[in-house]
Amino acid sequence: MALGNASSVTQFILLGLTQQPELQLPLFFLFLGIYIVSVMGNLGLIVLIVLNPHLHTPMYYFLFNLSFTDLCYSSVIIPRMLVGFVKQNIISHTECMTQLFFFAFFVIDECYILTAMAYDRYAAICKPLLYQVTMSPQVCHLITMGVYLMGFSGAMSHIVCMLRLTFCDGNIINNYVCDVHPLLKLSCTSTSINELVLFIVVSVNITVPSLTLLVSYTLIISNILSIRSAEGRSKAFSTCGSHVIAVSLFFGAAAFMYLKPSSASVDDDKISTIFYTIVGPMLNPFIYSIRNKDVHIALTKTLMKKIFT
Repeated sequence: MALGNASSVTQFILLGLTQQPELQLPLFFLFLGIYIVSVMGNLGLIVLIVLNPHLHTPMYYFLFNLSFTDLCYSSVIIPRMLVGFVKQNIISHTECMTQLFFFAFFVIDECYILTAMAYDRYAAICKPLLYQVTMSPQVCHLITMGVYLMGFSGAMSHIVCMLRLTFCDGNIINNYVCDVHPLLKLSCTSTSINELVLFIVVSVNITVPSLTLLVSYTLIISNILSIRSAEGRSKAFSTCGSHVIAVSLFFGAAAFMYLKPSSASVDDDKISTIFYTIVGPMLNPFIYSIRNKDVHIALTKTLMKKIFT
């Protein structure tokens, strides 16, 4: 807490989603249910991919990393969020910076994993004869290393800049997570460098994936439309449909959050953040598995193996 003008804040209070007492308990059980579904869905998909050799392909390699990322960053956010529904949610400065780092790290990871998955679909549909070379295990590992490196560099940029700030007076964060925007509003020192870094990091990590996705899917759609067989076109579209839904949900909410006018309300911030940090990680395992025959076969084999053993 602030102990005087020369003191700096050592603790923050997260206000959470709402201050209405009658909504606290229903929201607690709602988000507890979402978290349980998210953990079970993503962990289940990870286990299926690991246990079934026929899923050891580039497509499912990236899906494994997507599920891992979703599992991690929903765990970074929701447990602390649940605390705020049952008592005052006080978080230390160190815990807040740690949450901010992992929040930024996994969100940026998600951007590039979805981009890598789009490139994989482009290689599979537009260059099928070269697919094994284009998406070799070595290439997949290099892409994944690049994904996590981008996440680490973006998150570290935010943290280094945030640690130079002093919080002298206010310590109330009108959000359920330690995010950059609400923290900058509390600083009693200049935030111009932070705002510049935020603009650069957000611009790079939205523009580069968005352009890559746009080019990949333009080429994919062009290639699909050239397929003469209606069955072939349908099969090609079905392999991309799940990814398009996941990408639209994530990038749509993220763009609304970070590229909106400064006059937008705090409640709008919270709602858009919920979509890409909580709802998305819960839905992704189902988006990618409901119409996926490979996942259905893997699930059936795994369940039968468990039953007979």
